[in-house]
Amino acid sequence: MTHTHPHPAQVHGSAIGTVDGHAVPRDLLDARLRDLREGPLSAALPTPDSSEDRQMARWVTQVVLTEVLCEHEALARGLAPVEGPALDRLAAVELGSINASAYNGSPWVRAVHRSVAASARVPSAWSPTSPEPSPPLHLVRHALFADERAAASATADDLEHLGAISLDSLPSAIAGALRSVPYGTPAGPVRDPLGWHVAVARPAPAPARDPSDAALVAAAGRRAFARWLDVQRAARVELVPGLEHPGDPRQPDNHHKH
Repeated sequence: MTHTHPHPAQVHGSAIGTVDGHAVPRDLLDARLRDLREGPLSAALPTPDSSEDRQMARWVTQVVLTEVLCEHEALARGLAPVEGPALDRLAAVELGSINASAYNGSPWVRAVHRSVAASARVPSAWSPTSPEPSPPLHLVRHALFADERAAASATADDLEHLGAISLDSLPSAIAGALRSVPYGTPAGPVRDPLGWHVAVARPAPAPARDPSDAALVAAAGRRAFARWLDVQRAARVELVPGLEHPGDPRQPDNHHKH
């Protein structure tokens, strides 16, 4: 005997589920499926009314409900919609296909992603062992004089730019003097076996961030957002019979053929 299953888009009247107790109309799903069937990838879509077609409808339902959930959340947080490019392939894999499709299709999802990801931290296990911290760099101007009088009358124009260096690389006498005066204030003259030193130092700009660090931060943000979505969907989204998650082992179309 052959068992037939209703198409998910035809179940449970006019709703495909609820978000925060509010029904999400089936029209949103119908429009999305129609756009897919009429779009450039229509030839690659499953045969209508097949098991794979019903699974696609369940998958699209999850995308729509995720978009609606994030719209509710963005409005509650007072976030503005965020426009932006689609995710690259690696980022889409990290978020998961449903989340990535919602991100690419909804400015509200991108807004909530930005908000949630902003507080993410890179797990220590992701980072290589940190090297010993380097001493801070300073922009130093310095000159060495043969006598104290010439050193005492030196002006900024008499000092040579040494670039961004660690104070530890300077002779200890002038390095110590620089540490004892405010930034931008001339230090010296101080004497050591080389002669009379005069110098002035300012903090060097922070070095540019390693692109690999930025990539780790972005990946941590995507992981945090995916986990946040899992928690929020479990608490705030209700699915109707026939539109269960496509991976739910209890729904009739989730089976393996051998």
